[in-house]
Amino acid sequence: MTNWDPEADVRRLECIHVGSAELRAGDRVRLRPRRRADIMDMALDGKVATIEAIEQDFEGRAYVAVIVDDDPGKDLGSLRQPGHRFFFFVEEIEPL
Repeated sequence: MTNWDPEADVRRLECIHVGSAELRAGDRVRLRPRRRADIMDMALDGKVATIEAIEQDFEGRAYVAVIVDDDPGKDLGSLRQPGHRFFFFVEEIEPL
């Protein structure tokens, strides 16, 4: 039996560049989802969030894991609990 490790194919990045801004974990951003694939995209559009981690998948795509600042359960996001930690592409965030 093999144990599945969800972080096995994920590489943590120290920082990313959005325009002229360099962003790191702990920086605040405004969320601008582009796909509008579901109700969460619409609900999170314009919200301010804090970067929890910057990760890169095995295909080289960078993602920003954020915790929404006004989420009453944001402490659960810090614990990496589902529903309180959200992932966005770099082009879906605006530096604050």
